[in-house]
Amino acid sequence: MTLQNIHHGRKHSPPRLLIYGVEGVGKSTTAADAPAPIFIPTEDGLDQIDCASFPLAKNLVDVETALNSLIHEQHNFETVVIDSSDWLERLVWDALCEQYGVASIEKVDGGYARGYTHALTHWRRILANLDTLRNQRGMCVILLAHAKVEKFEDPEHAAYDRYSPRLHKHVTALLTEWADAVLFATRKIITKTESGGFGRDRTIASGLGRDGGERILRTVGSPACVAKNRYSLPAELPLSWSALMQAMTQAPASSEPLRLVGQGETQ
Repeated sequence: MTLQNIHHGRKHSPPRLLIYGVEGVGKSTTAADAPAPIFIPTEDGLDQIDCASFPLAKNLVDVETALNSLIHEQHNFETVVIDSSDWLERLVWDALCEQYGVASIEKVDGGYARGYTHALTHWRRILANLDTLRNQRGMCVILLAHAKVEKFEDPEHAAYDRYSPRLHKHVTALLTEWADAVLFATRKIITKTESGGFGRDRTIASGLGRDGGERILRTVGSPACVAKNRYSLPAELPLSWSALMQAMTQAPASSEPLRLVGQGETQ
């Protein structure tokens, strides 16, 4: 390592995205619109989407074999999509349970949450392979995940509920740090309060439309959801690949600190 190795200026590398959201919001459809995508499915749900995909991964070896094929074999794919990360987590747990001869991740290596720590070793290897595809093959990387509601213990405020990826907290932290953008896919619902009679108010949703509401991506963390981005994106975008790419290419370089996961932290 010498001074000749120093890089100046911005690097225009393909993005690493974690897109999570509620069931049926359109995560897989959005990823299928990325350039020349190849899906590595860990759950059965691509039947109605026109895309290229490996056979359904039934164990961790299947996933790693697919990644190695993309790394070492000739192909024209430009985007790799893992659908979904939370089902991949189950495959990681299954591999650990088989390795230690136990029936539950809670019992791996004697328990005491050691299984969740060991799982990070597998995740780091997966991320290393994804980085190889990004850096050596020039591929965009998309991880999809379902959403869950978790209670966040804010040290400065009362605890509140928020959306986060349906993953163990250690894995969420790892993927959030690794990804260039963590995006929450949801429906925009407008509520209003009106009188319900007998001195009571009621809250109703309006502006839902036939599909249940406008589908959007939230790109900045807030008390409502875990999110971040390194592209100076608007806080809210339409849920579509074209809208996301347009915002990424038009976003100016920014020296502002990165806003993370709704905790007021910076990176």
